[in-house]
Amino acid sequence: MSNVTLDIAGRKFTVACAEGEEAHITMLGRTIDAKLADMPHISSQSEARALLFAALLLADENHEMKNGGATPAEARPEVAEGLEALAERLEGLASQLESAG
Repeated sequence: MSNVTLDIAGRKFTVACAEGEEAHITMLGRTIDAKLADMPHISSQSEARALLFAALLLADENHEMKNGGATPAEARPEVAEGLEALAERLEGLASQLESAG
């Protein structure tokens, strides 16, 4: 096991991952951070809400890709599946954070 520290919306998150997956997890973290950077005033939201918004945006993009909203070149199943799994994990983490806070 390995750990990766992600910087998302100005907050640090350390996540465990399998050896060799560090670069992939880092890229996913940057994708989430980029989504949140497009949202005004996200820094005033709780961690749980910020992650929930990111998960919802990514899930929406995934939904669009699966339902014909993307061109064939953009609709890569492995990307869609990865985004869906990530969105589900983020939604679970957001729920845990809201319960703890």
